[in-house]
Amino acid sequence: MNTRAKIFTTLAVSLLSACATEPTPQPDTVAAIEPKPQIQQEELPPDHNPYTDPPLTITKNGKPLNLVRIMDGGVCKNELQGASGSFLVYADPHDIERIKKEKPKEIFKDFETKIQNFSTEILQQAINQTNLTADPFSLGDDVMQERLAEQLIKNFHEAATRPLSAFTRETTLMIEVTPFPPSLTFYQKGCDMTRFTQ
Repeated sequence: MNTRAKIFTTLAVSLLSACATEPTPQPDTVAAIEPKPQIQQEELPPDHNPYTDPPLTITKNGKPLNLVRIMDGGVCKNELQGASGSFLVYADPHDIERIKKEKPKEIFKDFETKIQNFSTEILQQAINQTNLTADPFSLGDDVMQERLAEQLIKNFHEAATRPLSAFTRETTLMIEVTPFPPSLTFYQKGCDMTRFTQ
């Protein structure tokens, strides 16, 4: 198994665990400009802790998506800098039920591999675009962490637009992949790739 495939390790599995044939072929042409998805968090219960509990449901383009997987992963930008954290995968429960009825077993294993592979590529693009140099004018580690997280998440979502659209066209499963901000750790004095491939 190559290093890239090992970077993401599945921690939690709920809905994407049933239902291998080849998915519908992806069209050869991709629109030059993908529309930006409209994503919002559903209202959370009063006892929800945003620092430890990711939202169980989000809305993307007017459709509710449920949290179906949490992946851990990380990448290095160079020998000194990198980032790691948890990445949340949301999917349309109606799509999942329909695909379970239409496709043979094990199709979701193929989906899982595709999601892991393109999520790793998206994270690498995002971290390459993120300025991880320590800010000498930062008001403290917490502020610096917050700014880096905002920058990485923005870059991640920009890099994810096309791969997520392509995945939905190919598989007919609407998903969203997003970093979980409280889990993000940034490395500025040494990034060891082996820590992400254990």
